[in-house]
Amino acid sequence: NGCNMAYVDEGSGEQTLLFVHGLALYGKSWTKNIDQLKQHYRCIAIDLPGNGHSDKGDYPYGIHFFAGCIYDFILKLKLKNVTLVGHSMGSQIAIELVTGERASFKKLVLCAAAGFETFQVWEKVLYKSSIHLADMFSSEENSLRQVVYSSFFNNPSQSDEMLKELVGILKSHHIRDYRKMIEACIDGMLNEPVYDKLKLIQQPTLVIYGDHDMLIPNRLIHHYTIKHMAEEAIKQIPNATLKIIPKCGHLVQMEKPEVVNEYINAFVG
Repeated sequence: NGCNMAYVDEGSGEQTLLFVHGLALYGKSWTKNIDQLKQHYRCIAIDLPGNGHSDKGDYPYGIHFFAGCIYDFILKLKLKNVTLVGHSMGSQIAIELVTGERASFKKLVLCAAAGFETFQVWEKVLYKSSIHLADMFSSEENSLRQVVYSSFFNNPSQSDEMLKELVGILKSHHIRDYRKMIEACIDGMLNEPVYDKLKLIQQPTLVIYGDHDMLIPNRLIHHYTIKHMAEEAIKQIPNATLKIIPKCGHLVQMEKPEVVNEYINAFVG
């Protein structure tokens, strides 16, 4: 889609793991996973456009747009034998991509997946209203800190280093453009649902959640458990396995990287 995309490319092997980050994050959120998995696979972690060190601009940010960018990226690098590994919004993008009939993938890994939680019209309004109300009393930097810290059950030490770099990246944006990008991503997650596409997933799929995820499902709107939401969703996927990690929050790949890596390695290998 005409965007320059930053990425990490480490390791080698017949299979490639392509990591897609979540809202307001970047490719380095997968560092602890790549450090280990690169011994067996080629590991590539991208920064989505508007995020991290990739191009920023007046792009039509959203699930379909990001999926198109990843598809172009795969063609540009001539990647083969790709397993998509998504986190949160990145999982919703991955679902859009594998069901879009534009590229073939071997397998699919969904960590703390957005897209399993569905919203009625009034719930979308409530969801966005709650975000805007919080923004009235907080700067973008404080909002970012709050989101990152609330993404863990026990905050690991490496999150502070990541947050410092994310704040630096945020300050490189024009704040109005950054807020516009974040709002467009949230609109995309709400208005480009993928739940009805789960039945179209042909790839073997591994789903991973932390049992103390405080972001999905949204506690203000939905009162069902993570386990219930995930089990109902994977019933729609023809070949899916669910793993729920105890004492773990939303950023499963950072908080419990050894466990996530073990699951991925057993699933892909």
